[in-house]
This record gives sequence, structure tokens and C-alpha cells, in this order.
Amino acid sequence: MIKCIASDMDGTLLTATQKITDENIKAIKAAQEKGVDVVIATGRSYFEASFVLEEAGITAPIICVNGAEVRAADGKVVSSNPLDKELAKKAAYILLENNVYFEVYTNQGTYTIDEDRGVSIIVDIFLSGNPEADDIDKVTKAAEERFKKGLVHKVNSYDELFSDEEHQIYKLLAFSFEPDFLTSAKEELLKLEGMAVSSSGDENLELTSTAAQKGIALEAFVKEKGISLLETMAIGDNYNDLSMFKRAGRSVAMGNADDIIKAQCDFVTSTNEESGVAKAIWKVLE
Repeated sequence: MIKCIASDMDGTLLTATQKITDENIKAIKAAQEKGVDVVIATGRSYFEASFVLEEAGITAPIICVNGAEVRAADGKVVSSNPLDKELAKKAAYILLENNVYFEVYTNQGTYTIDEDRGVSIIVDIFLSGNPEADDIDKVTKAAEERFKKGLVHKVNSYDELFSDEEHQIYKLLAFSFEPDFLTSAKEELLKLEGMAVSSSGDENLELTSTAAQKGIALEAFVKEKGISLLETMAIGDNYNDLSMFKRAGRSVAMGNADDIIKAQCDFVTSTNEESGVAKAIWKVLE
């Protein structure tokens, strides 16, 4: 019997326009009413994740920033695994040298040095990850909301964050549609000891502490709840979900995931546009 359900957000729980479908909302609430623990496991910051969940009327614990931070349903920080700042600075230098755009996720929020580039890249990411999405205006609006709602902040230099003791560095999220730039950067980044390099799409890299991974955080979460990993279902669509898939007793890939991801899961559900999360939930609730 499944007692815990962990769901990724982008490309999984969310549509291309960054919304949670009514069917997904209904299924999550039905699971919670039956006593199943539902936890959101995302690469997003707490602020970006909770903003969307609140809009949908969903209250749940959140494994944020790929496991760099875990928050209880009431928003209280349960645990955190930040990057060493010197390591983060080295990674930032490598990305800048390779002309790769990136944002820095901290305990105080998410930051960029180039807002316009950030919006245009996010739009491209949304559209490439959701080819069936045909309303470009809605996708653009959703991308712009990250900045307009204060979910991403502008800084003149990332050094402001690296030198400020109040900021813990959780993740560097890098984007590029130039495969050579991204590959070159990745090769250098993989040489940095203590850094986990994963991705949530072909066009990005997610850089966290090796202790900050969704699967590690999920394992700690269910242990605290007295739930076995065998009683846990993980749903996702990309490479930063693999650490969950390897640990969960039931792993479910989205229909929009690539074949490499699908091959490593027990089941494949429908796409994110077709409420695939809800279908996976209903299956285990039956």
C-alpha cells in the first residue's frame, strides 16, 4: 500500500503555463484525505513552489531546490544542505567563462543578473519541454510572473550573494541552448569535488551540494514519518528525479519524459498536459 506520494513540479505536476490542473488538485486532495502523505519534490525555491501551490489551494510539505532545503506544510524549514560558497564561486566562474546564463538560489530567494535573458530563456525552456503548448503569450506571461511577483530578484553581481553571510547558496541553475557551451561547462563542473551536477532538461544544469538531492531528502522525509520507501511512490519527468526513482518502491515517469527516464521507472503515466499525476494517484488509491 502506498503511504507517501512524492511529485515533481515542472513537466510533471504543472502544465506549460505553470498551472496545476483541476484533476491533479482533486487527486492530491483525495490522497491526503485517505491519509496518504503527499510531498512536492522540486528544483524550485520554496517561494516559487509555494506560490503555485497556494494558487491551487494545495497545502503540502516541499522538498525544495532538489533537496537543498526541506519545508514542512506550514513553511517551517526542516533541514538544509547548502553549497560551500567557495565551491559555488568556482562553479559561477566556470559558467560565466562558458557564456552560460544562470540563476543563484539562496535561503533568501532566487537571483539573476540579467532579467531579460532570464525571461527569454525560460520561455524557450517551457516551449521546448511542452511542444503541445500552442499559446506563446500565456507561456511568456507565466515566465514573466517569476520576476513581477518577486520570485526572482535582480542583483548587479553574484558576488553580493557569495560575500553576504546571511545568504546560504542552495543551487546554481544554468541554461543554454548552445550544446557546446553547456557540455564544456559540464565537463569542468564535474571535476569540482562536493558538487552534484544534474538537470531537469536538455538545456539546463542544476548544481547543488552532493548531499542535496531529491532522493536523499525523500528518504529522510519518509523515515521521519515512519514510512518505508517501499510504501512510497515518486512521480517525475527528468534526470533530477532519478535519485527518487532509485529509492521509491513505485517509480512513475510522465508521458512527456524521454525514453531514458521511462526505461528506469516501473510505470509510465500520461503527460503533464493530460493530468498524468492524477492518473498515477488514482491508480494507487484504487
